[in-house]
Amino acid sequence: MKRRQFLTGASMAAGAFVASSAAPSIAKADEQIHWRMVMPWPKGTPGLGANGEKFAERVTKMSGGRLKITVYGAGELVPAFECMDAVEQGVAELAHGTPYYWAGKDAGVNFFSTIPFGLMGWELSGWLRFGGGQELWDELYAQFNVKPFAAGNTGLQAGGWFNKEINTVDDIKGIKMRYAGIGGEAMRRLGANVTMLPAAEILPAMQSGAIDAAEWVGPWNDYAFGLTQVGKYYYTPAFAEPGTGIEVFVNKDKFAELPEDLQEIFAVAAQANLEQTLADFTFHNIQSYQAVLAKGAEIRHFSDDVIAALATEVKAAVKEIADQNELNGRIYASYMDFVKKAAPYGKEFEATGLLQRANVWAEA
Repeated sequence: MKRRQFLTGASMAAGAFVASSAAPSIAKADEQIHWRMVMPWPKGTPGLGANGEKFAERVTKMSGGRLKITVYGAGELVPAFECMDAVEQGVAELAHGTPYYWAGKDAGVNFFSTIPFGLMGWELSGWLRFGGGQELWDELYAQFNVKPFAAGNTGLQAGGWFNKEINTVDDIKGIKMRYAGIGGEAMRRLGANVTMLPAAEILPAMQSGAIDAAEWVGPWNDYAFGLTQVGKYYYTPAFAEPGTGIEVFVNKDKFAELPEDLQEIFAVAAQANLEQTLADFTFHNIQSYQAVLAKGAEIRHFSDDVIAALATEVKAAVKEIADQNELNGRIYASYMDFVKKAAPYGKEFEATGLLQRANVWAEA
């Protein structure tokens, strides 16, 4: 299906409104507002769909029922990877997702999901809130007539499930894999056949042999989606996704129509969801890691040579995004300035502290 074709059909099926060119009218304080939220993952997906639903519930409760949000999982109203188009065109008022799913509109969105070897989850939050990242994100999304809010983070992800060991760059060549974002582009440049699949299609694709390897999120989601059944080697950590941002974005015209108190409720609910989602992933990934091991997964790490080759391709791909336009250049400059400051700090503090803790408490 072509990108725009579904919009016409979905608009008719949903009875979507026709966007008006007139200035937005402010909703009355006692008016009940009904919005639709689409997601690229199924409802109930651990950490992702479930927390999207939690955001909608939180807004409804905090607003005393004045702003009620109905949630649609992947494919229920629009296809999984068409959520941005749906909100831009008015098929839905808002969406819960992650920015790199919309990279076809502007590759600069990758900076607000994750960059391989880039910011960890808490560092991404710091850059957005205090380093000018949010303002750049607002400017980027304004061209799609939407307003973004940070509303979650997966934390450090896993590098994926493989049925053969990846010891050298040559081992990557020819592998059919599901790999997202710039990490997937780096794999492609090293010779992999990379595809992007919605969450619900990953397991069937592995079972059928349509793909040979796949990354999804981390132990919690990978176990829940059955990937322990089809992958022998579990590569950790994810070079590609050190802390993937989750977002809520809303049609700017519809957001402007909200009274100021509902706009503030919306923003506070997103911030609450950010903390809850990261805590959710942190706790349940730790718990689920033991279940993954119990299924017989063999833990592996990418070799130094493979990491070096991936890093070379990542640097080239990210610089190409920066060179696409002036705004992406500014986003790149701001993001990389913070990454280069965070890297030595993280090495001496977080990395050293985690190794020391492992030496004290981790079982041999």
